[in-house]
Amino acid sequence: MTTKDSSRRDFIKLMSVAGLVAIGLPTACSNAKAAIAKPEKENLVFLFQGDSITDGNRGRSEDPNHILGHGYCFSVSSRIGADFPQYGYKFINRGIGGNTLSDLEKRWQSDTLDLKPDVLSLLIGINDVNALVDSRENAVDAKTFESTYRKLLTSCVEQNPNLLIVLGLPFFFASGWRKDQYQKWHPLTVERAAIVRRIAADFNAVLIDYPMVFEEAQQRAPIDYWIWDGVHPTAFGHELMAREWIKQVSNRLEFLKFYDEYDK
Repeated sequence: MTTKDSSRRDFIKLMSVAGLVAIGLPTACSNAKAAIAKPEKENLVFLFQGDSITDGNRGRSEDPNHILGHGYCFSVSSRIGADFPQYGYKFINRGIGGNTLSDLEKRWQSDTLDLKPDVLSLLIGINDVNALVDSRENAVDAKTFESTYRKLLTSCVEQNPNLLIVLGLPFFFASGWRKDQYQKWHPLTVERAAIVRRIAADFNAVLIDYPMVFEEAQQRAPIDYWIWDGVHPTAFGHELMAREWIKQVSNRLEFLKFYDEYDK
């Protein structure tokens, strides 16, 4: 065989692999990812709970086009649901805009326990800070916030000892029309975040450090690009939250290592 024939054969082999990648057919690399991506359990129920950041203006009907909202919950759920349709995963969003932890407590039975989640993702606390800043009657101190938070999670673990809990740290940044309120909001937010961090350790929960995500994001673009009013992320901010959620939860749900590009 001539050198010309050998080069031609190598070129055809290279183009064949490239073609497989281009049309989505398995290669050695994709087979390796598939092996990682085989989950240990099927039919998991993922419940996202919290306030407006989780709510994402979700629909209140069973319309599947709007039921997950348009925030990080949607991004996480749509990605996993599209890539692993064979495993029967169910994704539920029960975030409600404006909710404090006390509001969440009132609906905990119907909107959390009765849904019997296998994975509970919770982001709550910024409206509790808002209540304190505005000196509202329903505002609670840090001690009450912590005891209530622990009580809610305890009820879940009692119902399902194998529950995977995912806790997000609340955040506030000096952006948008709340920019000048940073000195009032920030210390209270940090205090609630510290509480959530302690609780996450005690409940063996996955901790999602959203404040860190947005701190690092400011190295690439101003905070107003990521969070438009101090509290609520833009579409781009929600995408960062979704990526961090998947990255951290993959440490406990190994099949999510499929998305290891977010570690880079």
